Amino acid sequence: MVAEVVSIGTELLLGQIVDTDAAYLAQQLSALGINVYHRATVGDNLQRAASTVRQAVSRADLVILVGGLGPTMDDLTRDVIAEVMDAPLVRDPDIAAHLGRWFAARRATMVETILRQADVPAGATALPNANGTAPGLLLEKNGKIVVALPGPPNELIPLFETSVYPVLRERTAGERQVIRSRVLRIVGSGESLVEEAVKDLMQDANPSVAPYAKTGEVHLRVTARAKTEEEADALTGERVARLKERLGDVVYGEDETTLEAAVVALLAEKKRTVATAESCTGGLLAGRITNVPGSSAVFHTGVVTYANESKVHLLKVPQALIGSVGAVSPEVARAMAERVRDLAGTDFGISITGIAGPGGGTEEKPVGLVYIGFADGGKVTAEKHLFSGLRADIRLRTTQAALNTLRRTLLKAAA
Repeated sequence: MVAEVVSIGTELLLGQIVDTDAAYLAQQLSALGINVYHRATVGDNLQRAASTVRQAVSRADLVILVGGLGPTMDDLTRDVIAEVMDAPLVRDPDIAAHLGRWFAARRATMVETILRQADVPAGATALPNANGTAPGLLLEKNGKIVVALPGPPNELIPLFETSVYPVLRERTAGERQVIRSRVLRIVGSGESLVEEAVKDLMQDANPSVAPYAKTGEVHLRVTARAKTEEEADALTGERVARLKERLGDVVYGEDETTLEAAVVALLAEKKRTVATAESCTGGLLAGRITNVPGSSAVFHTGVVTYANESKVHLLKVPQALIGSVGAVSPEVARAMAERVRDLAGTDFGISITGIAGPGGGTEEKPVGLVYIGFADGGKVTAEKHLFSGLRADIRLRTTQAALNTLRRTLLKAAA
């Protein structure tokens, strides 16, 4: 079975709402072994919406429409289904009565337009909505299935799970293939380098391997199709093992594992502790680490020394040093890392000093220049980085690099 998801709503096109519904539905359809080859977003215009849905019906067995089921004049989904599927709208007395009771129970006035939600395309089944007034719709005609769901996720998700998922599961039982995916998370290597290292392992259709560039890291998604979960897991497992062998320790985790979670786990495994001193990232590094449950066992102190004066007063970085080489320098980065480690009494100290922009850069020290200091009790080092992007990108990339510096050190450390 091939499906297409069509989201209806001008607010989506204006970027006023992020369409999380489409992502949810794609995941659910994938779990059912239903292929999604296209998805579309169209505004609240009857002609354009009907054209979009007509195209979807022409190339998919199942079309799921999201949004536009409310009572106002720009809620056009019922009208679109009626036109495209040649199924005139019919007032459903049971829905109308339900709406009357719903408003009466809340002592609210029910205006005439509310009853638009009781209009159902001929031959369609109304799907009860326990969390809203607009019912969903399911129409099967001419070998096609059209489903309409309300836009709010707190309405769409339970309605789909209770009224749509069981129908689709039954319809696909004989032909269903299980689709399973695993994601490898990579740090310290760019997308092009990763692809070059594993391009021969990306040629197969099943399992497939697809790279995705993220801010400061790369993901490889491995997807397999099979008749059973066990068969699909065996296919993904074999390919994941080969990818890990090929890529080595730039792979830091799988699926939902974050870099900070991987680092906290390594710190706990190696029985090491860390403290941080941050300037341009303003506590973002400490925040990422402490966002991981259990981080209190390995993270002791985080200091934000944004101004030069705070570097001097809190970390005792010599004023003369800052005056001679500047706050954004390897010397100051090393001093910050060493001092915060001594202050906290931890195994490691990490520091960050740089220029996140958009202003403040010079020809000698441009925006994106960052030094990451690292102290481990034996030696103190500083790494130079030149990151690109907006302020938020530079700050995030900086914390990625800092976490990876700590991760690489931990991988080499004895337990």
